[in-house]
Amino acid sequence: MIVITHRKLCTRPFLEQIDLLASAGPEMVILREKDLPDDDLAQLASDCLGICRRHGVPLSVNTNLDVASKVGIGRVHVPIQIARERDLTPFDTVGISVHSPEEAVEAQGLGADYLIAGHVFPTACKIGEPRGTRYIRDVCSAVDIPVYGVGGITPENMGRVIDAGAEGVCVMSSAMTAEDPVGLVRSLRRI
Repeated sequence: MIVITHRKLCTRPFLEQIDLLASAGPEMVILREKDLPDDDLAQLASDCLGICRRHGVPLSVNTNLDVASKVGIGRVHVPIQIARERDLTPFDTVGISVHSPEEAVEAQGLGADYLIAGHVFPTACKIGEPRGTRYIRDVCSAVDIPVYGVGGITPENMGRVIDAGAEGVCVMSSAMTAEDPVGLVRSLRRI
């Protein structure tokens, strides 16, 4: 279970929410704050890295490879377009977002360690028709690396994503708005 950040959705101070989420032991936290200038993102990444290290949870930076390098974070997550254009070999772990089985195959060939595929269920964060669990099954069948479903994931529907072959799921909105973030992570980890 991977937590993806979106600080503007938080109902409590962002770093407090990250601390609570990380304390419950997700597989990883992906810092996805695309609107921040590099210096602000670097500071936030440094703060989040301290929190994640304290809880033994890996931190990844979404999209901004320069900030990840500057802060000394060896994990990045990127859209497939960036994976096509940039050298990702300096990073220890690379995740790539995909939207089709064909992109999944390409991303694996580009060196992805894992994929995030979505959006699976309806979500306010994404416009358009959700792709559903059949899509997850097709992506998982196309590659030999772990696939995580994203988009509208809840404790109630997570099992369907796992049953479709996914290694796990990613949550953003529910993680950022959870009144009980520890309980949310623990409930998703149990499934």
